[in-house]
Amino acid sequence: MPTPGAAIRVVPANEATWEDLQAVFGRRGQAQRCQCQRYKLLPKESFASFPVEERAHRLRRQTDSGNPAADRTSGLLAYAGVDPAGWCALESRAAYPGLVRSSQVPWAGRSEDRADPTVWAVTCLFTRAGFRRRGLSRALVEASVQHARRNGARALEAYPITTRDVISEELHVGLEHVFAAAGFTVVARPTTRRCVMSIDFLGA
Repeated sequence: MPTPGAAIRVVPANEATWEDLQAVFGRRGQAQRCQCQRYKLLPKESFASFPVEERAHRLRRQTDSGNPAADRTSGLLAYAGVDPAGWCALESRAAYPGLVRSSQVPWAGRSEDRADPTVWAVTCLFTRAGFRRRGLSRALVEASVQHARRNGARALEAYPITTRDVISEELHVGLEHVFAAAGFTVVARPTTRRCVMSIDFLGA
């Protein structure tokens, strides 16, 4: 059982084991099925076109989990004490083909260069069942800012939900107030439920 009040620690996913990463995603449910590949699908690919084992294989390659010497990774892992408890996907926005192809979130009303590799994006924020409401999302978002800045990003974006009335399919993008607390500001509201938020490192 998780220990209440355990200290939160966030590390790059390559510094975590694959077993710890999969413990966060769990053995069933949306996170386990997705393996954080929603925005990684290439043109003409679909979830139906390859099994969850292939999605997991791709995630393992993208994170380079278990390789602390890796010079890049695709996310962060949060621990509550010794327990793996949360995940945040972030890297260059151009590394997410599905995000680049999107027509509404995040692009409605914007003229951004979609291929700009210096703009990074947080595309998934997930807390393991049993560890929610402990500040893990906040810790992961704060760590994402530090990680992106340290790795040369000029800006970091996120696409959270604007209401606390969240349905399960939306859980992976996080909530607006969590990003606002970490210094993100709203740059667009493409839908009634979603906003685009950004933090500019060059202007900071």
